Amino acid sequence: MDALGPKTSLVDQTYQAMLDAICTGQLKPGARLSQDQLAAELGVSRQPVNSAIAMLKTQRFVEDTGRRGVVVAPVDPVFFQSIYQFRSGVDPVAVELATQNLTEAGIAQAIEVIGAGEIAIKTGKPEDAIRADMRFHDLTYALSGNTLIRDAMKLNWRHLQRGMAVVLANPGMTEAVWTEHREILDHMIAGDAKRAAEAACLHVINAAKRIVSE
Repeated sequence: MDALGPKTSLVDQTYQAMLDAICTGQLKPGARLSQDQLAAELGVSRQPVNSAIAMLKTQRFVEDTGRRGVVVAPVDPVFFQSIYQFRSGVDPVAVELATQNLTEAGIAQAIEVIGAGEIAIKTGKPEDAIRADMRFHDLTYALSGNTLIRDAMKLNWRHLQRGMAVVLANPGMTEAVWTEHREILDHMIAGDAKRAAEAACLHVINAAKRIVSE
């Protein structure tokens, strides 16, 4: 992790830097978190590091383990399943609302994101594919016009990011993900909110199966 510059909220910046490191795998599950080492790497005092750890603990990204102190939480399949169950209700609603609110600019954004994901498949860059996947779904949440949906899913997607690397490193599975994204978008562009929502629900079910199978 790079040192942080002098900006307004060091706690927020420290939290974001640590969250990114955890979700991208730079800080791996089970890794012990040394406040002194993290403070030195980020160029801050222990106080923002301790505050960031407290926030990450409440969000289940880190946990206490007694003698070892604070460590990066393991990837919990049961917790992942809970998120996908939640998504199976939220994503279809978001896509249905987004279809009703779809504009030419929104279509252009979605096409650009899908193109980026498909390029990531061909170039073998799973991290880029994960970012594009997150962007596609965040776009549907944003287009829904429902800020509660977008805010609720933002944190859940950071948890999902931790397990998606395995799935999106498999070319066959990655192609299926983007085929499903295109199907959702095609129904949205056609103005068929019901079929778009059905495709979104199926996509979530398939995504859960891919995670579990890995």
